[in-house]
Amino acid sequence: MARHLITSAIPYINGIKHLGNLVGSQLPADLYARYLRARGHEVMFICATDEHGTPAELAAAKAGKPVADYCAEMHAIQAEIARGFHLSFDHFGRSSSPQNRVLTQAFAKRLAEAGLIREVTEKQMYSVVDGRFLPDRYIEGTCPNCGFDSARGDQCDNCTKQLDPVDLINPRSVISGSTELELRDTKHLFLRQSELRGKLADWIDSKADWPILTTSIAKKWLNDGDGLQDRGITRDLQWGVPAQFDGAPWQGMDGKVFYVWFDAPIEYIAATQEWADATGGDWERWWRTDKGAEDVTYTQFMGKDNVPFHTLSFPATILGSAEPWKLVDYIKSFNYLNYDGGQFSTSRGRGVFMDQALGLLPADYWRWWLLSHAPESADSEFTWENFQQSANKDLADVLGNLVSRVTKFCRSKFGEAIPEGGHFGERETALIADLESRLRSYEAHMEAMDVRKAAIELRGIWVAGNEYLQAAAPWTVVKTDPEAAAAMIRLALNLIRVYAVISAPFIPAASASMMAGMKTDDWSWPASMAEALAVLPVGHVFEVPEVLFRKITDEERVEWQARFAGIRT
Repeated sequence: MARHLITSAIPYINGIKHLGNLVGSQLPADLYARYLRARGHEVMFICATDEHGTPAELAAAKAGKPVADYCAEMHAIQAEIARGFHLSFDHFGRSSSPQNRVLTQAFAKRLAEAGLIREVTEKQMYSVVDGRFLPDRYIEGTCPNCGFDSARGDQCDNCTKQLDPVDLINPRSVISGSTELELRDTKHLFLRQSELRGKLADWIDSKADWPILTTSIAKKWLNDGDGLQDRGITRDLQWGVPAQFDGAPWQGMDGKVFYVWFDAPIEYIAATQEWADATGGDWERWWRTDKGAEDVTYTQFMGKDNVPFHTLSFPATILGSAEPWKLVDYIKSFNYLNYDGGQFSTSRGRGVFMDQALGLLPADYWRWWLLSHAPESADSEFTWENFQQSANKDLADVLGNLVSRVTKFCRSKFGEAIPEGGHFGERETALIADLESRLRSYEAHMEAMDVRKAAIELRGIWVAGNEYLQAAAPWTVVKTDPEAAAAMIRLALNLIRVYAVISAPFIPAASASMMAGMKTDDWSWPASMAEALAVLPVGHVFEVPEVLFRKITDEERVEWQARFAGIRT
């Protein structure tokens, strides 16, 4: 048994997330965590809400609520939605936690003591109309890199380039829309990332197994232009971790807070501390290599826009501290999921959002489609036609149909218990061999985190069972050879349990329904398919489960397509 630490990119607190956010980090991380647990490994799966910075302040102002109250409400909402999608976090924390405040300030102190923080007086945009500086997302304009006209002051959503507000062309205040902006002096703390370039380059070069998407983005920011730049880690904001040193304001930094992308990744560690404080667990054995974490495999899941911070800025914090913290071993990054010819956007309210999705259909429909279409090698696109086709064909016609046909046929001909029947013949032997090969391939794809390939192989396993039943035709054989038909059904009923076990990482609720129908709690992973297909003994009682997946009608598809064609208000 190995130990695996898994973190999913921390979602912003500014509203309910859309399906693109879900498939870009949380959902594939949950898939991997569930699979590893099913194989007997010890897993710590951590996520949290990212509650500091301009997104939180702007969203709270729009909602007309104090930012602390807004964040508390939205954390509760996001946690509830995560449960609705069956995301199996060991802890879903908050970056505004006391643990994160203490830890962020401790990291800053260590970095300062190592000479890796410097004070910089720089010019920043000041809005005369608003009477304040405009950090990060308080300002929008045209990206100087790609020309996108709605780039934000911290990053361009279109090309992922990290920006400063002064970089933007034709900038405007997000608060008032005013273009009456001027540059004024303000002092900030900068992390001297450039001093760590060599260490970061060596570390990234050592990760030969990382996805091309991850390493290409990391090396782009490490080497393009003038190379890795020092990065401001404080902002002129009121909400955040105060820029303090040993409990007192950093000299000259009164009223400033740490930059959200400095404190947010530290929350991975702090959230594990939150878990430990709530459960009595030992968080250090997951994060401190001098306390046992040297045996941990740490995997991060994120969208490509988060890669620069997790391959450069957060590792710079860890390496610069010179303390024995666990560095990430593997970063699984994803491209974008687009929506029906455009982009999903939380801030602009475009696309299907997680709460809306759960209001339409159970989570497993969305989990299956999103994972089987995960944007791994390129951007992918959600369309209602494709969603309907995939749900109806894969879930209803293939998996759901097999479960229904087998259980109902057995009930009508042999009763609600595993029938005895005769021995398996050549067809059954061939099926078992085929399933054994497919299962090993499925395992290899899951271990490699090849999400789409794993989904294809899992569907192939479902199809193989259907094809066997179609060819064996126990409903016909029972008329002339009841014992042979009983043997076929005995195998098929055991196959339902196997399907439940191996499908659970993708569709946990349906898998639980299958297991309940088979009246067993034996979730053991198949060591061999021959053994697995004999786990439920002759005479074991079952019941016909409810329909696993109903079909999505054309009328529903048309109605949903029209309903979500506009912008969410």
